[in-house]
Amino acid sequence: TENEIKIVIKYFLKFALLLFGWIDDFNKMISRYIIGFRLLKILIYHDDIVNSVMLSGDGKKIVSSSNDNTVRIWDISLGKEIMIFRGHNNNVFIAKFSPDGNNVVSCSIDGMIQLWDISTGINVMNTKINLGKIYDLKFSPDGKYIMSYLENDAILLFDISSEAETKKTLGHSRRVLSAQFSPDSKLIVSSSSDKSINLWSVESGKILKQFKFYVCATHVIFSPDGQYIAYSSMDLKILTKSITGKRSKILKGSQYHVNALKYFPDGLTLISCSNDNAIRFYDIKLGKEIKKLEGHYNSTLCVDISKNGDRIISGSADRAIRIWGL
Repeated sequence: TENEIKIVIKYFLKFALLLFGWIDDFNKMISRYIIGFRLLKILIYHDDIVNSVMLSGDGKKIVSSSNDNTVRIWDISLGKEIMIFRGHNNNVFIAKFSPDGNNVVSCSIDGMIQLWDISTGINVMNTKINLGKIYDLKFSPDGKYIMSYLENDAILLFDISSEAETKKTLGHSRRVLSAQFSPDSKLIVSSSSDKSINLWSVESGKILKQFKFYVCATHVIFSPDGQYIAYSSMDLKILTKSITGKRSKILKGSQYHVNALKYFPDGLTLISCSNDNAIRFYDIKLGKEIKKLEGHYNSTLCVDISKNGDRIISGSADRAIRIWGL
């Protein structure tokens, strides 16, 4: 029955990591599961557009940032804001949970990187970058570093224990547009307006591989196994590529500018959000769009997926955060 299928897949996603393609009927069940996503809840408290959203590791909380200069934490079960951080003096582009869930890091157009203790609400690190606006930052999965990139061609690494800049990677010739750590924290992948994607060694800070394109890659991310990258381009395409550079695939679907990309935990489904307000699902094996979620009233700017793949959260220029699930 439909209910039995949902139960089987729910526990499959939570407790097993079987390969997609194991049996044909199971593939069909997974596809039906993904198609079953629907809107569960709407959170509206930000006073301006929502720039970033992220689920906590246990899936119980959301951290968000906004052009209202705030970082907010939400309790999903209660459906309300439980904490607000006010420390930036301008638009907050990004806020992220630390891997252990104890801290939140945020960055702003004001040039500040701030680290917050969730249990106390206290600002425990406040670093001013004098090189320009900070557009993004991320924790390394091992929790050792915070990575950021500016409006120039540099990627900066900060050692959390010393609160000091430890490394700077220089290899792009123009502004960095996107960057992410590999799942094992050993590599960084970055894209730039110089029309290249670079793979970097975190240890040495050197480029290991470079891919050149005829258009810019606006967003780039690693697959969960670290063997592939997915990227969106200025010509409105979404593509996947092996990190060896030997295989690539174009995913057929949206013809709108992509604001964010995210892999499902299985590594075989990708979602994007766009300026047409929608969230799209792509089956990487089939190379095409398989589902679209609609509900936001303005551009969908950010998206995240729970670790077990049963929840999606999205933030929008309509100032709302939407929670999607079964």
